[in-house]
Amino acid sequence: MKQFFFFVKKEFFHVWRDKSTLVILFGMPLAQILIFGFALTNEVKNSRIAVLDNAKDETTQAIIHEIEASRYFEIEREINSEKDLTPAFQSGKIKMAVVFPANFQDQLLHTNSAAIQLIADATDPNVANTLVNYASAIIMTYQQRLGNGQGFPNTISTEMRMLYNPQLKGSYNFVPGVMAMVLMLVCAMMTSISIVREKELGTMEVILVSPIVPISVVFAKMIPYFLLSMVNIGSILLLSVFVLDVPIQGNLVLLVAECLLFTVAVLALGLLISTVSNSQQVAMLISLMGLFLPTMMFSGFMFPVENMPIPLQVISNIVPAKWFYYIVKNIMIKGLGFSYVWKETLILTGMIAFFILVAIRNFKTRLE
Repeated sequence: MKQFFFFVKKEFFHVWRDKSTLVILFGMPLAQILIFGFALTNEVKNSRIAVLDNAKDETTQAIIHEIEASRYFEIEREINSEKDLTPAFQSGKIKMAVVFPANFQDQLLHTNSAAIQLIADATDPNVANTLVNYASAIIMTYQQRLGNGQGFPNTISTEMRMLYNPQLKGSYNFVPGVMAMVLMLVCAMMTSISIVREKELGTMEVILVSPIVPISVVFAKMIPYFLLSMVNIGSILLLSVFVLDVPIQGNLVLLVAECLLFTVAVLALGLLISTVSNSQQVAMLISLMGLFLPTMMFSGFMFPVENMPIPLQVISNIVPAKWFYYIVKNIMIKGLGFSYVWKETLILTGMIAFFILVAIRNFKTRLE
């Protein structure tokens, strides 16, 4: 029995002295609880909306204050005409617009009935439905309170309009997210093991004694996977259009160019992982676990980024899939041009330069 307790004590000392084990045992569960607890939520809050108040009377102002006071909405802007609605949605700065007709209060007082139009961005149908339901509930609560105070029934109806996806098909949100996830995982995983494989097979010595420079090795590793990824992009777009019935509303050439740009960024990221990994297993683990979860959580595909705490929103900015997801939604679903995605394009280009430079810097010209 003493020997048994001796070995238990020895094992405790081994664990205590191994800092990496302590991090895995205690740090990882805490980090996962915090990240998943804040990021993985279907609740929609602090959504930015616009208001078009054609009446500007006491009743419309009261309803606007009720909406603004809730934790679900933040009034991004107040617009003056219907022609400003489309640019507001195209900019991506608002998720919904509340439109009050002229003479809203007069209609409500004289006919006991008035209508409010709720226009939502349905590129993400779940979020659009949720926002409309939240706004309708707030308006219904105000209607009940108004009716009880005046002693006669008042009916404030809501007219819903879903932009870009009137049928609320889930594939309109699903396809851009899956495109980002598939290209991220496949391209990064394939290139992440390319340089490590040369080391394990013993062929890296031949490469190092050749006159080829590190930058040429890095690009030589990228080109085959880039050409193969073009086939993946074509098959994804064909399946999206002809099987999933998701039309390409914008410029096809621009969409393909952006897909290729994202592919280069992911390939460069995979090569960076390959240069810092010691084995194929480590490289695949980093590319799978280190890229799959951030792509799922921080790209905006599964969970709205704006609902997350500020630190997680900042972290999401370093995830390439987030920017590509926005680009595909704007071009493919909304039908917008380059002027609406140039910022995201510039960010991806900067990521490509950073990943390639770091990969070249980490490329070891001597085997250890």
